[in-house]
Amino acid sequence: MTNAEISDKIGTLYIVATPIGNLEDISERALKVLADVDLVAAEDTRHTGKLLSHFSIKAKTFALHDHNEKQKAQQILTWLEQGMDIALVSDAGTPLISDPGYAVVNLCREAGAQVTPVPGACAAIAAVSCSGLPTDRFQFIGFTPAKSQARQSFFKEAHESGITSIMYESTHRIMASLADLQTALGEQQQVVFAKELTKTYETFFSGPVCELIAFLENEPERQRGELVLMLPGKNQVSSEMTPEAKQLIGLLEGEMPLKKACGIAAEYFGLKKNALYKAIIAEREGE
Repeated sequence: MTNAEISDKIGTLYIVATPIGNLEDISERALKVLADVDLVAAEDTRHTGKLLSHFSIKAKTFALHDHNEKQKAQQILTWLEQGMDIALVSDAGTPLISDPGYAVVNLCREAGAQVTPVPGACAAIAAVSCSGLPTDRFQFIGFTPAKSQARQSFFKEAHESGITSIMYESTHRIMASLADLQTALGEQQQVVFAKELTKTYETFFSGPVCELIAFLENEPERQRGELVLMLPGKNQVSSEMTPEAKQLIGLLEGEMPLKKACGIAAEYFGLKKNALYKAIIAEREGE
């Protein structure tokens, strides 16, 4: 029997994003799915129960968390094969983004079950969209490691990637992590910190890590809540930057915009226009 044939006979697993703080951020589709499914798999049934109650949704819930996910995955697939529709939610935001659900989705996909997203809030995306950091390329790298040496290597690798890195951190570990970040990359390393997104005490801080440490030490309350750290990537020197191309751009720039000058130089020397433009910008920002 093919996957397509199986999918016609079994239920759907919905991966439903829920608010990360402000309940008004839930979508109409999410509310409809949660009201219509047969079961809701919740990271914490008490937490999800409050959400459902707020919207007057009477749905049956069961716990799906890190400690029982592998055992529950087969049971969920069995329910789907019986024709039941199931919604999977985490405590907040988009499930599977540093939350349980991978084992379930992987098993259901392999078995040919229909797995469909109900998009919505995600702390990582919400944070980087307001960070002021480059978003043309970025990476989400989850929670920082638990041990100091591993964290320092983690920060160095993220920085060396050359692109914006987004990571989560816990309240009890934030100061130790920032100390390791300072050790690994220097006290003037730029960083963006976000906490309690969409909530009453939403906070953003952008600046050198040494100043962020002082900012959090001055008011320890700022260390509490749901925390996101973002790190800009190290400027990469492009192989597109040749002395000849740089010289030509310098001559042309007095007569036209930089981007157009880079386009002409790239065409003349057989280089890549966007890479040459980014190399020029990176070099000037580093001066």
